[in-house]
Amino acid sequence: MIHADKPLIGIMLMLGFCILAPIGDAIAKLLGTSVPIAQVVLIRFAVQLVLLVPLVWGTRRAWRMSGTTLWLTFLRTLLHIIGIAAMFTALTYLPLADAVAIVFVMPFFMLVLGKYVLNEEVGSKRLLACIVGFIGTVLVIQPSFVQVGWPALLPVFVAANFSVFMLVTRKIAKHTDPISLQAVSGFMAILLMVPLIWLGPKLNIAAFEIISPSKVQWALLLGIGVLGSVAHLLMTWSLRYAPSATLAPMQYLEIPFATVIGLLVFGDFPNPLATVGIAITMAAGLFIILREGAIQRRLNVQALAQPAE
Repeated sequence: MIHADKPLIGIMLMLGFCILAPIGDAIAKLLGTSVPIAQVVLIRFAVQLVLLVPLVWGTRRAWRMSGTTLWLTFLRTLLHIIGIAAMFTALTYLPLADAVAIVFVMPFFMLVLGKYVLNEEVGSKRLLACIVGFIGTVLVIQPSFVQVGWPALLPVFVAANFSVFMLVTRKIAKHTDPISLQAVSGFMAILLMVPLIWLGPKLNIAAFEIISPSKVQWALLLGIGVLGSVAHLLMTWSLRYAPSATLAPMQYLEIPFATVIGLLVFGDFPNPLATVGIAITMAAGLFIILREGAIQRRLNVQALAQPAE
C-alpha cells in the first residue's frame, strides 16, 4: 500500500526521532570506549530484533521481501551499521552538541540527492535555508577540528552516510511496513556483525572484540538499543508521509535537544563560535518548519473552498 504525502504527520514523527536520537547518543558517550564499538552495535541491533520480531508475528505483518526491496534493505542496513559505528566513535572525541551539530551538513547532501536522484521539488527558499544551515555547520566544525583534529570530521562522514541511508529509506518506506522493515534490518545487521566480531580477536582488532559488560554497562547498552529502535522506527514512518527534502532541515531540532542533554549530563557547552553556528542551523530549520506549516494550512483552506462534485 502506497501512502500519500502528509507533510505535517511526517514532521511530527521526525520530531520524535529528533528527541530520542540525541538521548541515545548521550548514552553511547557515557559508555565511551569501555565497550568495544562492534559489541555496542551488535547489541543495539539485537535489541531491535528482540523488540520487533514478536510484534511482527503478533500483528501478522508482512515481512517477506524480494527483488529490489530486499537488496535496498540490505544496503540500508549496511549504511545503518556504518553510520552508528562512526557516530559513536565521534562521540568519544567530541562534545555531544558539537558532534550532532556537525552532522547537520547532512541536509545539504540530502537536498542534492532528493533533487537529482528522487526528482523531488526543491524550492528556492528551502534551498536557501539549507545553505544557511550548512554555513552554520562549518562554524561548528572549525573549533572542533582545531581541538581534536581529524575525528572532528567523522560526523561529516556520518552525514554523507546517513543522507544515502535516508534516500534508500525513502525509496522503500512507502511500500514496506516500518516495523517489518526494522525487524528484517535487525536480523540482517546481526548476520553482518557476527562474522566481524568472530574475526576481531583473530586479527587483533580491539574495536571488534567482546567483553563481559557490568550491570551498569548492560543497562546502558539496552537503553541504546531501545531508544535507537524506536527513534529509527519513527524516522522510517516519517518518510512514508513527507519527502526527504522536507524532513531534512526539520532535523535541525536535534541540536537544541543535544545541547541541553550535553549540558545536563556532561557539563559541556559549545564555545562562542560553535554557538553561533548552532544558532544559525537552528534558525534555518525552524524557518522550514514554519513555512511547511503555512503551506499545509493554505492547501487545507483551498481544499475546503473547492465545491463538492
